[in-house]
Amino acid sequence: MKITIFGTGYVGLVTGACLADVGHDVLCMDVDQGKIEKLKNGKIPIYEPGLDSIVKHTVEAGRLSFTTDTEQAVKHGTLQFIAVGTPPDEDGSADLQYVLAVAKSIGQYMDDYKVVVDKSTVPVGTGDKVKAAVRAQLDKRGLELDFDVVSNPEFLKEGAAINDFMKPDRIVVGTDSEQAAELLREVYYPFNRNHDRMIFMDIRSAELTKYAANSMLATKISFMNEMSNLAERLGADIEAVRRGIGSDPRIGYHFIYPGCGYGGSCFPKDVQALARTAGDCDYEAKLLNAVEAVNYAQKHVLFDKISHFFQGDLKGKVVAVWGLAFKPNTDDMREASSRTLMENLWKAGATVQAFDPEAMEETQRIYGDHEGLTLCGTKEQALKGADVLAICTEWKEFRSPDFNLIAGALKQPAVFDGRNLYEPEMLERHGLVYYAIGRGRNQFHSAG
Repeated sequence: MKITIFGTGYVGLVTGACLADVGHDVLCMDVDQGKIEKLKNGKIPIYEPGLDSIVKHTVEAGRLSFTTDTEQAVKHGTLQFIAVGTPPDEDGSADLQYVLAVAKSIGQYMDDYKVVVDKSTVPVGTGDKVKAAVRAQLDKRGLELDFDVVSNPEFLKEGAAINDFMKPDRIVVGTDSEQAAELLREVYYPFNRNHDRMIFMDIRSAELTKYAANSMLATKISFMNEMSNLAERLGADIEAVRRGIGSDPRIGYHFIYPGCGYGGSCFPKDVQALARTAGDCDYEAKLLNAVEAVNYAQKHVLFDKISHFFQGDLKGKVVAVWGLAFKPNTDDMREASSRTLMENLWKAGATVQAFDPEAMEETQRIYGDHEGLTLCGTKEQALKGADVLAICTEWKEFRSPDFNLIAGALKQPAVFDGRNLYEPEMLERHGLVYYAIGRGRNQFHSAG
């Protein structure tokens, strides 16, 4: 099938590459000339494990190509996937200007039947707006062309997006058109052979499904972070509690790991957008607002622990930071907890020596040559001359470090772990004071 993808970010590029990998003829369009030139030259603008090899061989096979020509993109595919960004507006609602701009372009250039597929995460009712935008352009041209609008939300985890696309738990399709449904069945047939993963519903239900899924997962995280704060004050160990409740199959172990707050491009934005949608229809989403409030507060926990350790005086202190991306196996720093920590440290007069396996360029792009930031080539270099160590991302290479080296390098033998990577007793045996999330011990000790 001939497929057009608008947008070459995480969702668009992964979707295009995976569809091309199973044999479809895919053209990816983006207005960013620099990004398209990089892709044409085999350079992937994002870090996603396995994506580079798929892009390389599908381009070589002639099934995946890239363009900045909107008219060419519209003329190419019967299916037009919209996978552009929907950043949060000032009031927390999703900004649809890029989605509707694509819809307008489709209406301007289409000359036969198209299926417009909303792949971007969009508020309930966006399908109607996309349909209206396409129809308005056709009316201007005096054309009576058939088209359908479909909601097909993505459920990709950054760092595991290829596997999630190739082996989906479910493929949600919102449509009231049997013709569009049949075309989507054909598109996804290679991913749907062993058992039927496709779930068909109306467009508005599909749009809400995406927000509901992310908000549910965010709720689990914020709940555990709330419990971790309570555990510290009660002298309990949240890791024991996690095992105790996770063994209940009704709860499970997924997304009940306490930490220094969730980030990324989905959870913060989607929780805020759904709460805003609720407000627009005169409903106060108390639970969603609480989830967001807990997460906002949780991102300040590591700084609060470090500040308490130094009795509120951080001027001149040097903090080594391991992990800058919002999660492992990505270079994405959108809403990352590391950013909150570093910015708080700078305001307090401290400096940061940081290392991340993949997010160094992104950190440089965001903060430039910030006087309070030194980017280090290895995790060991980040320790040199530092007073204490803070961990913000649970990369595998941080899981079994040389604790003797850490203890010897730090001026104050203290580790502030925002991801609960270690057992407290192990660090104590190496002469390190361990400040974790909700572990109930050593959480409020001060330097000296």
